Amino acid sequence: MRSVLRRPGGVFGVGVLGSLVVAAVVSLWWTPFDPQVTDARATWLLPFQGGHVLGTDRVGHDQLSQLLAGSRETLIAAVGSAVVAAFVGLTLALAAVLAPRPMRAVVVQAIDVLIAFPALVLAMVLAAVYGGSLATVVAAVGISAGVGVARVARGELARVLGADYVLAARAAGASTARIVRKHLLPGIAATLIVQLSLVMALAVLTDAALTYLGYGAAPSMPSWGGLLHTQQDYIRVRPLLVIWPGLAVALTVSACNLLGDALRDATDPGLRGGAR
Repeated sequence: MRSVLRRPGGVFGVGVLGSLVVAAVVSLWWTPFDPQVTDARATWLLPFQGGHVLGTDRVGHDQLSQLLAGSRETLIAAVGSAVVAAFVGLTLALAAVLAPRPMRAVVVQAIDVLIAFPALVLAMVLAAVYGGSLATVVAAVGISAGVGVARVARGELARVLGADYVLAARAAGASTARIVRKHLLPGIAATLIVQLSLVMALAVLTDAALTYLGYGAAPSMPSWGGLLHTQQDYIRVRPLLVIWPGLAVALTVSACNLLGDALRDATDPGLRGGAR
């Protein structure tokens, strides 16, 4: 962590994502105004007018409150997708290196086929079948990104599996489960964390895109993509109403990507000294 925080990208990523977590937790109990309540006396207010830090929309919704409430969906989508992707990716990767030879070939071919399906398309298909929801976003992004994680993890697992200390553990009679737990998973942990940071960025974008297109969570739930969809008709009159949620999405995705770069540099021995 010290190595990550010596890099500007790491500081930016940790700061923005930490702020997102704080905003999501705080919004469970407190927001400046009720994000669902309309106020006909406070419509089209500019920032810092009437106590509204980011202004209001045409029906009087406080924009800061809606952004804070929408951060919960973004955080759940990002973390949930990373968890699903880790499970799917590790399961496929372990099967590709530890299963019997015929099954390994089948798993590798399946990974190559499944990786061609974009997360957004898969999410739209699942939403059409099961209905739009946050669970649909998490499942679609997690499965799609998990296949990509599996491809990277498979190569890393194969490298660690051929290391001398793993061969020595096998010769000493260690079980496959122990080798996986003690040697394989710790050996690819750094690479896996970097990949999952990129999955989180993909989840934030996909969640915003699906909600914007009407395939995401219920419209009654505040979300950044829903704000973009609602305010797009008034972009010429009040462009700030589109800028705030767009900026939130851009900052969060950039933070995930920059944190992933910082983690990669911090865990690569060849780059560990290149903080500048």
